[in-house]
Amino acid sequence: MNKTKLILLSVILLITSTHLLSQKNEDMNFKTATFGTGCFWCSEAIFSRLDGVIKVEPGFSGGTTKNPSYKEVVTGTTGHAEVAQISYNPEIISFSTLLEVFWKTHDPTTLNRQGADIGTQYRSVIFYHDKEQESLATDYKSALEEAKVWNDPIVTEITRFDIFYPAEDYHNDYYKNNPANSYCNFVITPKIEKFEKVFKDKLKK
Repeated sequence: MNKTKLILLSVILLITSTHLLSQKNEDMNFKTATFGTGCFWCSEAIFSRLDGVIKVEPGFSGGTTKNPSYKEVVTGTTGHAEVAQISYNPEIISFSTLLEVFWKTHDPTTLNRQGADIGTQYRSVIFYHDKEQESLATDYKSALEEAKVWNDPIVTEITRFDIFYPAEDYHNDYYKNNPANSYCNFVITPKIEKFEKVFKDKLKK
């Protein structure tokens, strides 16, 4: 076999294997959840530790400005919330479990605020992707309200997902890549420690 035919065969094999891999991922039927729990550095660090979560991407949803930058969103004028876009395998982790983590890892009673982070971009929000997610989120919220888990009313928004804008690259794995950052040390680390104790049986091995 001459060199030209060998190269052509290699290209065909590469294209075929890529297609099969893509088809395999589609067959796995991964699903998407979009949550706003305040600063998306916290959200990403928490949800990415769950078994069955394939990917967590920080970004923005729920606003009016197209392709907003982080600097624009933090002004509170674009209408967006900082969110975590979560790709997950429903055969390993359910949307209900993701909701449980959502409710237990932030304060859903503080309007447009999480701790010292203040503004509409830090609001508590669930952007549902289908009717099932809407129903589960609404029922969970109602159950929490009836149980009076918190003294103050739950202000979490439950609204239809429209569009997700990824944040700039430096926000990806921010907690992991910035261990010396004071916000990471004093805000995110305590949240993760508490989360890992509560959900130790749900973590990646």
